[in-house]
Order: sequence, then C-alpha cells, then structure tokens
Amino acid sequence: MPTYEYECKDCKEKFDISQSMSAEPLKVCPKCKGHLKRLIGKGSGIIFKGSGFYATDYKKAGSKNLSPCASSDKGESCKNCPAAKTKNG
Repeated sequence: MPTYEYECKDCKEKFDISQSMSAEPLKVCPKCKGHLKRLIGKGSGIIFKGSGFYATDYKKAGSKNLSPCASSDKGESCKNCPAAKTKNG
C-alpha cells in the first residue's frame, strides 16, 4: 500500500498514513478536526534486499553466472566467491 502525506490547513500538523490507492483521501484532521490537504509525495526508490535477487528473480534461463573472480584475466577464483563454491561443489 502506498503511503500518503497529509497536512492540516488549520493546525499545520503533518503526518503519513498508508492507504490503498482506491481509498478516498482523508478530509478531517485527527488532531484538531480541521481540513486536511493531501501533499504530493516524493516517492521512494526501489529497494533490493537479500543476496541473489537478480539470479533468482530476473536471470534469463541459460545465461552464465559470471562473477568478477570467474571472469578475471588470470582465471583464478577466490575461496569466498559464491560462484566458485557452486562450481567446485
């Protein structure tokens, strides 16, 4: 659900509230019962959390998993590299 920011025209109180997109905007201030104005939000960026987001959700079937270690000029893999662990077992 998106978060909307409101400001009271009377007491100038600002607050955020999560509402569904189809919900009617609030009209009455919960603090002073004055008139509310819904403000234009700044939006938020996409947050990618966890390891393997790309590999598990958006990786094309059949594409190679090249890590910086596996694609290095020397062809050496580091011991802590996840790609090296899956290749070497």
